[in-house]
Amino acid sequence: MALFGFIGVGNMGGAIAKAAARAMDAKNIYVSAKHMEHAQQFAAKIGATAVDNAAIAEHCDYVVLGVKPQFMQEVLVPLQSILRQRKPVLITMAAGLTMDKIASLAGSEFPVIRIMPNTPSLVGAGVIQYDCNGLVTPEQKQVFLSALAPAGMLDPLPEKLIDAGSALSGCGPAFCAMFIEALADGGVAVGLPRQKALEYAAQTLLGTAKLMLETGDHPGKMKDNVTSPGGSTIQGVRALEKGGMRSAVMEAVIAAYEKNLALKSIAGD
Repeated sequence: MALFGFIGVGNMGGAIAKAAARAMDAKNIYVSAKHMEHAQQFAAKIGATAVDNAAIAEHCDYVVLGVKPQFMQEVLVPLQSILRQRKPVLITMAAGLTMDKIASLAGSEFPVIRIMPNTPSLVGAGVIQYDCNGLVTPEQKQVFLSALAPAGMLDPLPEKLIDAGSALSGCGPAFCAMFIEALADGGVAVGLPRQKALEYAAQTLLGTAKLMLETGDHPGKMKDNVTSPGGSTIQGVRALEKGGMRSAVMEAVIAAYEKNLALKSIAGD
């Protein structure tokens, strides 16, 4: 059985590690963190083993790098001699850093898989775009897909589009959370108790997304299905259009994408 090591188990790295623990025996999972106490606490929750970065590099077949781009060099350079001897599969989720850059920081040519997960991966409802370089074998790819399957949808995407995918689905949960909060605030403004307003808003967003995915209907058609002539919904739509909601959401995704491109320069790309 392949051994998976997670260097960094913060919000995103931790979500992926928890998904992997649902797909395999957690005894085959090693985790590390900047502070060993955090690694030990996290490992205890999922039944994994807490170790340092060097032990992951030395023993694991798949090394998942849950490291922010600005710290990637600091993490990988000290591990170069160990990694060069073993050539594990490196799995990176660092925004803006290409697979070639990750291999360069690790000191050699490696099989590299670049992923861009999002936080709903924690509950099995995530979106994970991925791409593999030419050194990843079909068998290694299949092991990777099986290990991360409990996280949600894994979708192949050319690396040149990963930064765009990240701006939408990687950053998108924050935008969706803001919309849920705004919907709930509106409900409170017209008299709903706060907790009920939050539950109604979240379930409405969840249900609408599920309806679109299962029917294949275009969002415009779904909107039209609710907006009867002279009704309440069309007045709400009018208010959203007046407030520039569509433009604001588009600008949010574009701003996130531009930041992803800027992150490339942090590690020397």
